[in-house]
Formats: sequence, structure tokens, C-alpha cells
Amino acid sequence: MSNRLTIVVVEEDRDRAISIMDALQAGGDFDVHVIGNVSALARRIAALSPDVVLIDAGNPTRDMLEELTLASGPLERPVAMFVGGAAGGLAREAIEAGLSAYVVDGLHPDRLKPVLDAAIARFQMSQQMRRELIETRRALEERKVIDRAKGVLMKARGIDEAAAYALLRKAAMDQGRRVAEVAEAIVTTAGLLT
Repeated sequence: MSNRLTIVVVEEDRDRAISIMDALQAGGDFDVHVIGNVSALARRIAALSPDVVLIDAGNPTRDMLEELTLASGPLERPVAMFVGGAAGGLAREAIEAGLSAYVVDGLHPDRLKPVLDAAIARFQMSQQMRRELIETRRALEERKVIDRAKGVLMKARGIDEAAAYALLRKAAMDQGRRVAEVAEAIVTTAGLLT
């Protein structure tokens, strides 16, 4: 995220919106935009391309939570939702939907900065975990392909596993490619020949 954060505040009450803007401006160097009408919310948020979205939802229903979640793009940016009360089990759904913060007891200007900081930190942690999960899945898939290629080489050449892997590594180095790429080519070729 850049040094100067762009924050979209979704707040229908004009006086509360002004109070929130004042609290944000006092808490840091932010470019703050207020959306006072939730119609076409997704389009309006996308047009502003904010770094963070703060939503004052009062007492949200499940439908409202789903709409606001989809509109604010919690997987793209930190989103904090402030609600008036416990809202009957919606906290779990909100977090599962990807919200970075779900704050009960409404949006209080004096709590904005700490909640904003926590939402950004949680979002960054979540993004890191997603990247690591994607990388782990990719590595696992590559490992499976390499194992299949070793099996093909072991059967075709009558060699052991270590020799098959050494052959894969040598081919990869000779061709300036990754071992997984060479393994994929071997598996694909073997599939065509059988």
C-alpha cells in the first residue's frame, strides 16, 4: 500500500460521515471519500479504487452483509464493518466472507485509527497466507508431476529413483528450464505414447 491511503467510508448519515472524516484526517494522512448512498455501491467503490473500505452498517441483515461484502471487495483490500449490535451470528459470516474487521457497538471516531491499523494488518496477514497457500499447492502439484516423470524414466530406462531424478535435473540444466517443466514434458509425452 502507498504512504497516503485512500479510504472509502460508506455512511448514509451526513453528520456521522463528517465526524468520521474529521477523525480520519486527525489520525493520519488519508485521502477520504464518503459514499452516502449504497445504490450501485460496487461500481462506486471500484471507481475510487480505495486502499481501505470502512462501512458503518448499523444493524445489517445477512442480505445487506452479502451485498456490502461483494461490493467492497474484501479479498482486494482491507474492509472494516462497524455494526450497532451483536447482529445474531453475522460476525462469523462477515469474517468468513473476508472482512478484515467486524466491530460491534458501532463506529466511534476515537476508535477509528486503531481499528484501521488492525484491519490493514489482518488483511496483510491474510494475503500472505493466501500467497503461501497458492505457492504450497503449486509446489505440491509440481512434486506430483516430478514423481510421475521419475516413474516414467525408471520404467523406460530401468533405473532407480535417484538416477531418474538426476536425469531430470541434468535435462533441466541443459535446457535452461525448471525440473518441473521438464517433468511435465516427459509426462505429457509418455501419455501420448501409451
